[in-house]
Amino acid sequence: MSIRLLLPPRASLLLLSPLRRRRTPTPPLFRATSTAVPPRTSSFFGLPNRAFTGVSAMAAGAQQRAVEVRDSVELTEKEEQIFGRLLDVVRHFSLGTQVRVAGGWVRDKLLGKDSTDIDIALDNMTGQNFCERVNEYSEFLGEEQKGIGVIQCNPDQSKHLETATMLIDDIWIDFVNLRSEKYAENSRIPTVEIGTAKEDAFRRDLTINSLFYNINTKSVEDLTERGLEDLKKGLIATPLPAKSTFLDDPLRVLRAIRFAARFSFTLTEDLKEAASDENVKSELGSKISRERIGHEVDLMMSDKHPVDAMCYIRDLGLFYVVFAFPEKLDPPVLDTHDWLCVSHIEAAWNLAHSIGSSVFSGGSDPKSQDDQKRLCLYSALFIPVRNMVYMDKKKKKVPAVSYIIRDSLKLKASDADTIVNIHVASEKFAELVLLESNENLETVKEKLDDEYLEIPTDSVKRVLAGLILREMKGFWRVALFISALINPEVGNASGSLSKQGELNQRKEKYLSVERSITDLDLDGVWNLKPLLDGKAIMGVLELKSGGPLIGKWQQRLVKWQLAHPKGTMEECKEWMKQSQQQSKRQKVECSS
Repeated sequence: MSIRLLLPPRASLLLLSPLRRRRTPTPPLFRATSTAVPPRTSSFFGLPNRAFTGVSAMAAGAQQRAVEVRDSVELTEKEEQIFGRLLDVVRHFSLGTQVRVAGGWVRDKLLGKDSTDIDIALDNMTGQNFCERVNEYSEFLGEEQKGIGVIQCNPDQSKHLETATMLIDDIWIDFVNLRSEKYAENSRIPTVEIGTAKEDAFRRDLTINSLFYNINTKSVEDLTERGLEDLKKGLIATPLPAKSTFLDDPLRVLRAIRFAARFSFTLTEDLKEAASDENVKSELGSKISRERIGHEVDLMMSDKHPVDAMCYIRDLGLFYVVFAFPEKLDPPVLDTHDWLCVSHIEAAWNLAHSIGSSVFSGGSDPKSQDDQKRLCLYSALFIPVRNMVYMDKKKKKVPAVSYIIRDSLKLKASDADTIVNIHVASEKFAELVLLESNENLETVKEKLDDEYLEIPTDSVKRVLAGLILREMKGFWRVALFISALINPEVGNASGSLSKQGELNQRKEKYLSVERSITDLDLDGVWNLKPLLDGKAIMGVLELKSGGPLIGKWQQRLVKWQLAHPKGTMEECKEWMKQSQQQSKRQKVECSS
């Protein structure tokens, strides 16, 4: 996105912050039912509990519901000040401009929700020209002028018209002139022209997003004559015929799904039919960049009802378009994997509601908590494909999940790495679950022991858990949660989380291991500093050079410290000397 700064003479620089194929539906592997979740008694993902029934979102949304919508927009004191200033500018310069707030702000205000996402649409001038007049008026009043950010046209980022943005009363506001759009065949990039308010309303993605608030008349304008009605009925519909709307810009399919999930609204039948159309799906896969698809999916995962959104994607036959898999997978992807994946995220939602917010350890940092919740959902969604791999250009085996996150959705490489690591650590936690009942103790001990170090039997659990936590750091609870979800593996519909007893068993496994880790004082163990650094290890072992041997001793040292949490540096050195001497004696005895 290109941003140009236009600074008034005395203004200081301000930092701008504006800114696949359809499968035949098959019965899901398992369905998490509402009986598994207590009714709205606690909060998960920072939202009221909302149990999933296991019925597809399409079927669940078939019954339309009435939505409480306000008769008029109630402005806050700050909004009154901002809009008053804009009207003062219009009157002072006799601009004759109709100043309208467009889209999401109007929708949210009518639903009784606060919003600071104010987008201004102007009928007779560009956003940049109006912002310059705002600054001229500020100068007239003897006030400090503000920097103007100009966001250039960028069709690849769905920016089809230049937008100006500036700070007014501590809120960033976007300004753009009303427009009409015409789409050419085989392109999602429209020809944009200055248009009327009605033309602008009809070119928008959804009727509920086509409403205006006219600041001049202090009234809501429903120029499609459907926006208010659809909002009250809880319907997601397009102002123009859905199929042509989606063929013009297929990204609108995902936006429709996102808003339907966010507000628990119902997709209209013609919209569902259009979204499921093979031509629309083909266009979504070919005309829309993977970055834009990934951005929409990430917004769904971070929103209020991500499971609803994933169910819509599955039921509309969009799963393999949105989550494109690499070729030549081992084992190959099946037609049933869309059902399997979405069923697992449903189950994760129910299990997480049952456990509560302790799954996340973001502390007081909301961003950290939100990140853990988001990556937990991705990890759950891709549980059924976690063992699939493909060969990259360097003939290296790469997890399919990594490809989906990096290439299909174009999310951060660190997101892909974290999700893959969560899946790997979840398998290791399965061993720790068995240790809770002293099963598999000797097998795990043999893996941890070597010729220089023997782990005391009563320390095996602490060492294993500590090593896992040092790998996962703050995400260890997420990995443990995924482990509880998949171990034991669900093999068929009868072994599902559809029963309260099954859910409670997995919940208790999670809580049992979490308690053990807390009792063993391991939370935060990834901050444990080795008693000896590489140079000190060389000194104790009387080595003249380093190399891979030092790395092995450093790993061994971490295990020793985990097994001896109160061990001192001197005790550690003594263990190293004795271990080395004992190993030498054994080698001499073997050779003789």
